[in-house]
Amino acid sequence: MPLDPAIKTVLDQLEAVGGPALHEVSPDEARQMMKLLTAIEGEPEAVAKVEDRTIAGVPVRVYAPDGGPQPILVWYHGGGWVIGDLDTTDGVVRKLANRANAVVVSVDYQLAPEHPYPTPVDDCWAVLEWVAANGAELGGDPTRLAVGGDSAGGNLSAVMAIKARDAGIPLRHQLLVYPAVDLTLSFPSIDENGEGYLLTKDSMVWFTNHYLGGADPKDPQISPYYADDISGVAPAHVLTAEFDPLRDEGEAYAERLKDAGVAVDVKRYDGMIHGFYGLGIVTPVADEAIDASAAALRAAFA
Repeated sequence: MPLDPAIKTVLDQLEAVGGPALHEVSPDEARQMMKLLTAIEGEPEAVAKVEDRTIAGVPVRVYAPDGGPQPILVWYHGGGWVIGDLDTTDGVVRKLANRANAVVVSVDYQLAPEHPYPTPVDDCWAVLEWVAANGAELGGDPTRLAVGGDSAGGNLSAVMAIKARDAGIPLRHQLLVYPAVDLTLSFPSIDENGEGYLLTKDSMVWFTNHYLGGADPKDPQISPYYADDISGVAPAHVLTAEFDPLRDEGEAYAERLKDAGVAVDVKRYDGMIHGFYGLGIVTPVADEAIDASAAALRAAFA
């Protein structure tokens, strides 16, 4: 399928503006670039209650619709473990909270290169452990608990699902939105879609080098695709995009989950690029994907 026309218009506009590529700037400059890109999303949805607080020493933002106690989604934002924060993922999280009718705990884990692996994993796990034990304090029901995230957040969600299984924390679901699960960058789509579709191969190399800090990219807590045993993890909803460098690894991980006996729903969004999930103001496909994610969460929580 060709590239979605609305997405192509945005890519053409970004190319016309010019300027350095993500991998050609400092992490701080890249963080500002992401904030500017997020600004095109427009006015965010209202959620009944939104609160910034700290859990297990980690800043979080808690979104709670009316009613309760609702199930809980712990959400990890994307941005290559280097960029992104509570604000850049705010629009997506609001939609998920409302449409899944769930308390969402959005996690502001520390970023590389200042805090490379394993710090982001440790931060994410500290929050998940706390929520599993104390989620009722947030107006949620910790017996109905899920993890989710996009891109690097999808990576962290997959890692959390494995750690939760090993720790005996029962998760209902893992929502993996175009997840980065192989930091060796060895699947064909890394090259096939490596230029011209917003996320590039050069940017992925830049992200992973900052995050790894010399660690082995095949460490299963870095690349869950290489975990020896992923049986018994939470059922998954995996979204990929046709023109995404990470497409093949996300779909390969879904196949690994299926082969391990895990219930998996995998959906490729044709015509889409990495990052489309947050582009509801650009294409209706973004909201269709969020609606599908919310439906999967509601079914898992039922």
